[in-house]
Amino acid sequence: MPGLGHPERPERLTTVLDVLQASAADGWRVETESPLPPAEDILGVLKWIHDEDYIESVRQASAKGSGWLDSPDCAVSEGTFIAALAAAGLALQAGLDMANGRLWRGFVAGRPPSHHAERARARGYCFFNAVALAAEVLVRSWNRPVLIVDFDALHGNGTQHHFWFRGDVAYLSVHRWPGFPGTGAATEVGEDEGFGTTRNFPLATGSGDDVVCTALQRGLDEMAPIVQPSAIVVSAGFSGFAGDPVGELALTDSGFRRVTKAIVAAADRWSEGRVLSFLEGGFSEEGLAAGTLTHVEELSRTENLGTTTAMPVN
Repeated sequence: MPGLGHPERPERLTTVLDVLQASAADGWRVETESPLPPAEDILGVLKWIHDEDYIESVRQASAKGSGWLDSPDCAVSEGTFIAALAAAGLALQAGLDMANGRLWRGFVAGRPPSHHAERARARGYCFFNAVALAAEVLVRSWNRPVLIVDFDALHGNGTQHHFWFRGDVAYLSVHRWPGFPGTGAATEVGEDEGFGTTRNFPLATGSGDDVVCTALQRGLDEMAPIVQPSAIVVSAGFSGFAGDPVGELALTDSGFRRVTKAIVAAADRWSEGRVLSFLEGGFSEEGLAAGTLTHVEELSRTENLGTTTAMPVN
């Protein structure tokens, strides 16, 4: 994956795994060798999210061993395709486990992240959109709607665009504005059957706990009754932590705890408690460790929990 100094680096997964393994409690456990579906199965469902030609372009770029796709943000190495495919495989397996009743609540730690990946374009460190894939698995398995909640400091353009015209998957995002990737205005609400199922809360640089948490709570209060989701899928980005070199928000550990509590409360009310969360950004070691641990602690505080899944995909 990317070389020395790139914000999206293998050490991010080491940080997450270390803090979760050191703090594992009775309510949850860490799996570092999570089983993956066969590669052909992953590729088959990945075509729900990405054009076949684009998937092949990621494979070919990775085979060259160096370079980048779209911009230097999406640097590639020989391991990029394998890592991105494994992250998608984790999403597929987690979605199937939830759909089949084997998993009630979980956090999936993989890299690279996913929510910026468009149907035919890598963006913002993201190659394949694992969050969109998990949501698709659940919707197609149950034929019931899903709500995606994205609290990464940067807007999830890829996820929003994938479900833009859909009424069965709603997308709620709180994020810094303006900034990369240039999407996420409050006026972006979806079209056709998806009109009203996209809700964005663009926030000013430096926004802290109260602003972010109030916006998220308002969004949950608005969107959950409309969608009545069977599950909540989360893009859990910790780049909003104060001091993160990318996010430029000012969340604290307490803020991430409040964010997760609000999501869990919404899931308890509308989705029988089902939450499937995925690691997105977070490029400060301190913020990533603190945010991840807080998030998983809050996910595990109620009964009927599943497995916290973490796999080091490099």
